[in-house]
Amino acid sequence: MKVLEAVKKRRSIRRFLQKDIPEAMLQQLIEALIWAPSAGNLQSRRFYFVRDQRIKDALSQAALNQTFIKKAPIVIVGCTDHRIDYHYGQRGIELYCIQDVSCSIMCMMLVAHELGLGTVWVGAFYEDRVAKILDIPDHLRPVAIVPVGWPEKIPSAPPRLAADEAVIWV
Repeated sequence: MKVLEAVKKRRSIRRFLQKDIPEAMLQQLIEALIWAPSAGNLQSRRFYFVRDQRIKDALSQAALNQTFIKKAPIVIVGCTDHRIDYHYGQRGIELYCIQDVSCSIMCMMLVAHELGLGTVWVGAFYEDRVAKILDIPDHLRPVAIVPVGWPEKIPSAPPRLAADEAVIWV
């Protein structure tokens, strides 16, 4: 699959089949996460892979009761690592480590799509509750929840802005 094709065909999936993801595929998702670029190659990101149903239930509640989260075979929680501050100061904490997690998650979502898996990026959740549920240390901040599984249904593409609306040439 060509990368642009994957970008155009990937969809947000909120309905998953109750089917496990093979370990070899999970390893490919992990590779995509860790091989993504990062600011200064400091890799200021950490990822929790959640299989435990009780924890997925709690994450679903912490994410404003988005029930599809608890129905995915795997839920990945992407966290920034604030220890980047020694190198980039406050800008590292407020921006660079968020960019690191975001880039990693997008790379992982494209690999998941290539493997036939579905994902959806969830940003609506109570950070403090997610941190407590996962017993996340103080230097990490949860910024994304990504359920991963086999799509029950693939929705059609939503409309996009035209290039002349989205791009400003200078």
